[in-house]
Amino acid sequence: MKPENLVACHECDLLFWRPPRLRALAAHCPRCRARVGGSAHGRPALDRRCAIALAALFTLIIAQAFPIVALDAAGIASHATLADAVAALRLNGQPAVAAIVFCTTMLFPLLELAAWLYVLVPLRAGRVPPRFEPVLRNMQRLRPWSMVEVFLLGILVTIVKMTSLAHVIPGPALFAFGALTVLLGFLASFDPGGLWEARDEIIALRGGGTSAAVSRRRHTPRRAAPATPDTADATNATSATGRHRSASVTARAAGLVACHTCGRVQPHTEAADARCTRCGSTLHERRPRSAARTGALVIAAALLYIPANLLPIMHATSLGRAEDDTILAGVAYFWTSGDWPLAVVVFVASVLVPMLKLAILALQAIAAHRGTPWRPLERARLHRLVERVGRWSMLDVFVVALTIALVHFGSFAEITPGPGALAFGAVVVLTMCASMQFDPRLIWDGAHRCAASPRT
Repeated sequence: MKPENLVACHECDLLFWRPPRLRALAAHCPRCRARVGGSAHGRPALDRRCAIALAALFTLIIAQAFPIVALDAAGIASHATLADAVAALRLNGQPAVAAIVFCTTMLFPLLELAAWLYVLVPLRAGRVPPRFEPVLRNMQRLRPWSMVEVFLLGILVTIVKMTSLAHVIPGPALFAFGALTVLLGFLASFDPGGLWEARDEIIALRGGGTSAAVSRRRHTPRRAAPATPDTADATNATSATGRHRSASVTARAAGLVACHTCGRVQPHTEAADARCTRCGSTLHERRPRSAARTGALVIAAALLYIPANLLPIMHATSLGRAEDDTILAGVAYFWTSGDWPLAVVVFVASVLVPMLKLAILALQAIAAHRGTPWRPLERARLHRLVERVGRWSMLDVFVVALTIALVHFGSFAEITPGPGALAFGAVVVLTMCASMQFDPRLIWDGAHRCAASPRT
């Protein structure tokens, strides 16, 4: 069995092999249904990614440089760029919230696109750039924290909210953010695993063939039994390959460990500082103290969720009348004004999703700590759901940032951020960190132990 065809699922640790002719197809684990590899890395694929990344970079510059939206209220004009929103938060005594908005909408998207171009341009020329491994590794870590699409939804919510106060004029950056969301969506659909494979092929072709072959032989698992072959839909291995389906075996049971960053399967070592031989990431059979760390972050987020909903996220002053605006008050405002679709969107993103995240993460941490085999497939799907929707809870923070940057009409109308914005932003960050700390392979460990234990 060739080692490059050996794959361990990053969510359930199932070890299986995939025929070389299916390497570029989207493959899914037959046990937990997680996507495993399946990314083309030939010259046409690299050209497409490079073109999209370059277009996204220019679009990001336009989105940062021009106004997002402008207001005209009784002859008083106001406009806001993304930098204005960050500056308004900082000047109004919310530097932490300003840092969150700056990082998630300006810094991290820029770093991600720069990293894409840094690795793609040399790969297209048949070269591996210096520091390729740490750059690509950190790019993968930045992905969940780039929230341009959430910010775009925040712009739309702000526009609808401002229509009752002033005449709203969309700016060039609004359309740039729309285009940027589409381009980043295309980039997010590309699996970075193809870039790791392209790097290996270039090293092998440029004089590193012998050392690469030795490295591959060194990493060939000798104790691993042939595992379930995967296909494009991973549902019928026999019909796709003509081979009989074998018994399931995990990488841990075979004495192997898969790098969670680049996916390379290699022999497990007991050394605490073991590193992946390809990308340099720290190797762990399971993330250390994953359930405990997840539980601690969930408890902290749950405690902050109370003031996030009770404290005002904005203070509004209009013609001498002051009013505090909480998250639920914003939902009620949209509902009573007839914008019930936006009321539903804000309620789901800012109220329902955080509550579900806290409940699901608490369930995962408790179940993993107890080692329960209860419904592993459903729990794995819940974990993927939390990872995908968790970022959308940042919607209210972005709405606050844009609103205070736009509404500064002196005695006519003025909006400032409230303490609830910081508490809510902290809840979103903590729940995302909790989701990242949780090791989904723990879900299947309990089921594996239950299946392996003798029945009486």
